[in-house]
Amino acid sequence: MEKKVSVLYYECFSGISGDMNLAAMIDLGVPEDYLRTELEKLGLDGYVVKINRDSRNGIFGTRVDVVLDETDHHHRHLKDINKIIDDSSLSSTVKDLSKKIFLKVGEAEAKIHEMPLEKIHFHEVGAIDSIVDIVGAAICYEYLSPVKTMAGTIELGKGLVKSQHGIIPVPAPATAEILKGIPTHIGGASFETTTPTGAAILATIVDEFSDNLSIKTKQTGYGIGHKIAERPNMLRVYLGEAHHLTGSLKSEDAWIIECNIDDMNPEWYEFIIQKLFEAGAQDVYLGNITMKKSRPGIKISVLCMDENLENLKEIVLRESSSIGLRFYPVKKNLLDRKESVISTGYGPVRIKTAFLNDKIVHQKPEYDDCKKIANETGIPLKEVTDHITLILQKNKGE
Repeated sequence: MEKKVSVLYYECFSGISGDMNLAAMIDLGVPEDYLRTELEKLGLDGYVVKINRDSRNGIFGTRVDVVLDETDHHHRHLKDINKIIDDSSLSSTVKDLSKKIFLKVGEAEAKIHEMPLEKIHFHEVGAIDSIVDIVGAAICYEYLSPVKTMAGTIELGKGLVKSQHGIIPVPAPATAEILKGIPTHIGGASFETTTPTGAAILATIVDEFSDNLSIKTKQTGYGIGHKIAERPNMLRVYLGEAHHLTGSLKSEDAWIIECNIDDMNPEWYEFIIQKLFEAGAQDVYLGNITMKKSRPGIKISVLCMDENLENLKEIVLRESSSIGLRFYPVKKNLLDRKESVISTGYGPVRIKTAFLNDKIVHQKPEYDDCKKIANETGIPLKEVTDHITLILQKNKGE
């Protein structure tokens, strides 16, 4: 039986914050009791989640307030937050997604303050209310399990806002850093509309940013914010079925960087490839070529997005023996993709699934998970992979 493809679409005309996202998810259909029960698995005390109906400019929706019993003064490091999440009884999917969102914030803060990631104090984002907002976002995302998540241009607002470091401009530096390469708008409201937490949630879960939406809407959720202003402080999120959306391939603009080398120690290639991936390369590959005077050589090719182009060009020139390079724009077509987790006799395993025209065309288990199982159990890797593939085939037929 063919399964329908669900799409989650964020319309951020008044930005997004952690509490607005939670409110929109509940308004969209995530049960309150389910969210509360899952949050209890964190084992955190000292807070209450208040959920009420509220309105802005005559439009009613849900409002969420995470109220602390007393001010949470903890300035947690990333490892402290990861430990809270890892020690919980939440699902592996929720744990992984929560940690990815926190990592987005941590990397932005580390760059802004020019400090190592492990030394960054999370201040506001380390507080209990922000932990609830981020882990709650992951819980709701797993509950809805959209095949694809999209968002339109994100309104950032304008002005100044008070932080642990004093008065800072809007958007907050962390917000601006997290949303690099993502469509945004500044000045549509006279206050901070998008917080670092809201920005990190979108930057982590959204597959495509576009103001063009074509779905059959099933539900619409409104998350009410705390500001009263001319522009309604709310987040609108749609849940619907794909309509012409997954029928065509996703298209992206990208760049190819290339250079030809015939005089470099081959031991260096592994190091260079690693450096390129760490700097944001989407793919790096080597090809055998014949150069002038019939000398055998290697062509290094790097696929990347526009925001990483200059940095990657510098790495190629600095780390290799090449004295020049070429680069040119390319178009990419991508299948719609989704990562999920299934239960197996070996434990939870991540699954990568690709869709074309609303139908599954590729599905396979995550290699690292299969490798881990093989190492821990002594079962041959091929046997582990074949077993999980059979489970996928059985599920597909149901």
